[in-house]
Amino acid sequence: MQTADVVIVGGGIVGSSIAYHLTANGCRSVLVIERESAQGKGSTGKSMGGVRAQFSTPVSIQMSLYSIPFYASFEERLGYPCDYRPQGYLFCATTDQQMAYLRTNYAQQVKMGLKNVRLLVGGEIRSMFPQLRADDIVGGSFCSSDGFVDPYSAMTGFVTWAADHGATLWKNTVVTGFTQDSTGIASVETTRGSVLTRKIVNCAGPWAASIAKLAGVDLPVEPLRRMLVPSEPFDEFPRTAPMIVDMSNGFHFRPEGRGFLLAWNDPEETPGFKTDFDAAFVEKILTRAADRVPCFANLPVNSKRAWAGLYEMTPDHHPILGEAREVPGFFLANGFSGHGVMHAPATGKILSDLILTGGTDLIDASLLNLTRFAEDRLIHETAIL
Repeated sequence: MQTADVVIVGGGIVGSSIAYHLTANGCRSVLVIERESAQGKGSTGKSMGGVRAQFSTPVSIQMSLYSIPFYASFEERLGYPCDYRPQGYLFCATTDQQMAYLRTNYAQQVKMGLKNVRLLVGGEIRSMFPQLRADDIVGGSFCSSDGFVDPYSAMTGFVTWAADHGATLWKNTVVTGFTQDSTGIASVETTRGSVLTRKIVNCAGPWAASIAKLAGVDLPVEPLRRMLVPSEPFDEFPRTAPMIVDMSNGFHFRPEGRGFLLAWNDPEETPGFKTDFDAAFVEKILTRAADRVPCFANLPVNSKRAWAGLYEMTPDHHPILGEAREVPGFFLANGFSGHGVMHAPATGKILSDLILTGGTDLIDASLLNLTRFAEDRLIHETAIL
């Protein structure tokens, strides 16, 4: 029978980062189980790839303050690229209330040690990007170290480095159950047989609740479809632009290749495992795009190239990290609510620390444990895209 010190269920970017951090910290017996024939077929490969530190809660900011410098030095550390592009995030406020919100967040970000975030007045945004319709933009905030990475490359770098240093990856393998004894987790049952282990990490993304259920853990994570629309090549807006966020309706876009990638959180979307792209979404998003960026009225889009992915949502839009109290040895890294790629490096460190030493100095891990829901300790992240 196979044995492993730690078994990671799910080989996306979060599971891969945890495998890397465990292996880098000396844990040589790490097994990553991926149900698909290739990694990244879940949320990782469908992600927009944005990374930012402009959040509203200290714990989200702390995770970004570890993750973004990690991505900046990724190739130096691991020897593999992640295509980190520090083009920034620009939040555009259209009301005094939104501007007050950005000021509050800015104060928190600076207090936490974020160096290169700044508040802007409307005129500065107009001069930066005269292509924007900015008559209603009262100001905004910009952070130059925010930007984008290639999620697939980062995931591949993490897991390849881990495999080069002793970790094992099983593909085409489905987890079918767990066994427990008086001390907690004893083994994981898979379509490739049983693996004896005392430590499991649930990194199953939108499918995390069903994996948790196999261990008798009730996990408040549900899938929510997010659709992305890439454009064909377009040169009427600078491709050096940051991620630009229209706070009036949540529409945001960034350069991608020779064109742009458009995103918008449709408030009419309902939870569920919907991964088909809805063609009606193209008109919805292009209406908002052309309203904020008039030249986008001419933006060429091929709906056949658009795609849908799944966010894994929790009730307070923060992840669930750490050991499940009722099942010793069953660790959770779930519910990133759209921030899994940007917070994967921090999550890898936090889970590695908790598994190997029982604590972490990166964040107060108790803030993100599963019991916060039963104890009514929710910490709502309002800076959600």
